[in-house]
Amino acid sequence: MEVTQVLLNAQSVDSTVRKHAEETLKQFQEQNLPGFLLSLSGELASEEKPVDSRKLAGLILKNALDAKEQHRKYELVQRWLSLDVAVKTQIKTCLLQTLSSPAPDARSTASQVIAKVAGIELPQKQWPELIGSLLSNQQLPAHIKQATLETLGYLCEEVSPDVMEQDQVNKILTAVIQGMNAEEKNNDVRLAATRALYNALGFAQANFTNDMERDFIMRVVCQATLSPEVKIRQAAFECLVSISSTYYEKLAPYIQDIFTITAKAVREDEEPVALQAIEFWSSICDEEIDILEDYGGDFTADSDVPCYNFIKQALPALVPMLLETLLKQEEDQDQDEVAWNLAMAGGTCLGLVARTVGDDIVPLVMPFIEENITKPDWRQREAATYAFGSILEGPSPDKLTPIVNGALNFMLTALTKDANSHVKDTTAWTLGRIFEFLHGSTVEIPIITPANCQQIITVLLQSMKDAPNVAEKACGALYFLAQGYGDVAASSPLTPFFQEMVQSLLTATHREDAGESRLRTAAYEALNEVVRCSTDETVPMVLQLVPVIMMELHQTLEAQKLSSDEREKQSELQGLLCGCLQVIIQKLGSSEPTKYAFLQYADQIMSLFLRVFACRSATVHEEAMLSIGALAYATGPDFAKYMPEFYKYLEMGLQNFEEYQVCAVTVGVVGDLCRALEDKILPYCDGIMTQLLKDLSSNQLHRSVKPPIFSCFGDIALAIGENFEKYLMYAMPMLQSAAELSARATGADDEILDYTNLLRNGILEAYSSIFQGFKNSPKTQLLIPYAPHILQFLDSIYMEKDMDDVVMKTAIGVLGDLADTLGSNAGSLIQQSVSSKDFLIECLSSDDHLIKESAEWAQMAISRAISV
Repeated sequence: MEVTQVLLNAQSVDSTVRKHAEETLKQFQEQNLPGFLLSLSGELASEEKPVDSRKLAGLILKNALDAKEQHRKYELVQRWLSLDVAVKTQIKTCLLQTLSSPAPDARSTASQVIAKVAGIELPQKQWPELIGSLLSNQQLPAHIKQATLETLGYLCEEVSPDVMEQDQVNKILTAVIQGMNAEEKNNDVRLAATRALYNALGFAQANFTNDMERDFIMRVVCQATLSPEVKIRQAAFECLVSISSTYYEKLAPYIQDIFTITAKAVREDEEPVALQAIEFWSSICDEEIDILEDYGGDFTADSDVPCYNFIKQALPALVPMLLETLLKQEEDQDQDEVAWNLAMAGGTCLGLVARTVGDDIVPLVMPFIEENITKPDWRQREAATYAFGSILEGPSPDKLTPIVNGALNFMLTALTKDANSHVKDTTAWTLGRIFEFLHGSTVEIPIITPANCQQIITVLLQSMKDAPNVAEKACGALYFLAQGYGDVAASSPLTPFFQEMVQSLLTATHREDAGESRLRTAAYEALNEVVRCSTDETVPMVLQLVPVIMMELHQTLEAQKLSSDEREKQSELQGLLCGCLQVIIQKLGSSEPTKYAFLQYADQIMSLFLRVFACRSATVHEEAMLSIGALAYATGPDFAKYMPEFYKYLEMGLQNFEEYQVCAVTVGVVGDLCRALEDKILPYCDGIMTQLLKDLSSNQLHRSVKPPIFSCFGDIALAIGENFEKYLMYAMPMLQSAAELSARATGADDEILDYTNLLRNGILEAYSSIFQGFKNSPKTQLLIPYAPHILQFLDSIYMEKDMDDVVMKTAIGVLGDLADTLGSNAGSLIQQSVSSKDFLIECLSSDDHLIKESAEWAQMAISRAISV
């Protein structure tokens, strides 16, 4: 088959030509995979062919080896491994040959494909000669050397460090460091080497423990930051950033030199390089914040994770360097939400420094603020305001409150009167940070007083009429202002302004330009927070808001014949309105009298939600689903009348593997329905259980949805009691096999351990609720066969010693439920179990009062079961 023309046609501007070519390629792949892959690798390797067809051939080859979704990736790996060895060898020969092509695009594409093949084969101990043959290219012409280094870089990205022998790692690092050396005259080679080192750093654990090797690597990286070529300098600083987090504890001897290099880059170099130089210090802050949080500052001399206090030592020089960057704003940075420039990076780093050193930063920044805050040049006023806003998280309220009290009036004036939009934008952001970190029930000296409350609200509401970027920040400030009164039950100083705040926020959502700078979203978020934190006095006004928001949601449903862009906007607006109704429903549903007043609207609201669902054909609207959960909770057993119409959307949500968040939300709503409907949910349980079991056995569904599905089994069992009998034979084996998996998470990293504990907790919640659901029913004996396995599971997670407090509380509860439901049948089993006694003793003496309470209850249940 003449593949060249088809590949060129697949890139044609004419869509009919393009579609036909794509179809032809698809058929070729399905009918003769080995032939297909061979012709692609031949195309990529052939110098006679046009660069465009070679590049696409390589890309299709790469996509035949890898995919984003785990299950698809697994299929492709298996497919490659099962190909005939001769075919694979021929493809690999073509790929390696392409590395010496004069066409840069072909070389670069081949590099990526080689790395993908290596990612599949090296872990299987195949292609052992690859690294040797790549390293033998070092003496060849520069373009081959460059392609080889690029390949080594991609290779280190694809395979995990434990796949390579240390000897191979050493050889790769030697080649990479040689390519980075200042003696290397070819910039393309030096750049490829520097980028390769970035990916290879994770392999260099052993080399970084050896002083001589580490010194050598650090020297070469620091030299590369001085290269005349800007891309090499940037890549070298990226390596330093990576080293700062991977090898923090090895940095002490170099930190002084690194400061000198970074300071010079920040002050003099081009922006992409300067940004990475600032990033180095942000990364050091992240490391030190983590260490100080984990160890709470109580270091012993022999602590295994020392904090070197690099930031504290560098403060006198670091802070002035960062303050200088704040004056390098761009004219239009506020309007662009993703602007990232020197001033933004410097302010972000300053904020991290404040969180790392706390009070020590304040005296270093205050003179800069005082000197610049009233200057005629807007850049100086904005920089001073940004510096102030950046240091509000970290230092103690005692240190900051007097300064803020002195500055508040000035800032409120600036927000209304400053002539420059940048200054207003940053002022509103800073006010938001003041309310976020220095206002609320935990702060001793209040910043907001009866004297200034009215002025603050007046200024914020006035600013909501300002340019969208300023108005958006003003909404954010109001959000934190309201949140600070969230736990004041009786009266809030905001109460007299409730009507005014709600009106201004609704007006902001209707602005012509509310789509800019996230203004509409920010206004609804603030409205939700104002409602959530309102007191009983304003309930009548919250009730009046219900028909208003319903009307708005109704209007979104009236729009006809929308373009896909308009449809997306419609869906987003529906999401905001459903979210707002959810907050109102939760607020009004939380006390009997208001709930009664609100329920007059329930039928209309439900029919609106159903219409929102009907707007989409394939997927379910996530926010509408969440609001229905809240509505079910508020209406209780009466929600049953909506089930016949709602059920199909519930099923659609549970079937949504692709958007797993939607699936997770729907699983949560099943739980809400179980609590609201209790045994009235019975007619729908067959369908729900079938779908949940399908979800669990699917390898396409994101793993984060599995723990809530197990908890959901428990919700169903509690709702329908002994009627759960018919599902036991399906649910219990599922729980059992998941339990066996989750018992062993040994030697795993933190992320896996967190997930394992979520999984254990979901499984235990299911067991607990199933036992409670069957309690006092004649069918309890059906559960006896499962008891030994459950006790074994409890033993094994107790022995692992890696459960968190949440799992501990649920686990000791399960032990109690077992005894409580099975009585004497469980007594002897519990006495025989390996660790129940130790586990109980440990929980009884826990500092966590919830664990202790659960354990005391379990102890009573067990002693009753044993004494029978």
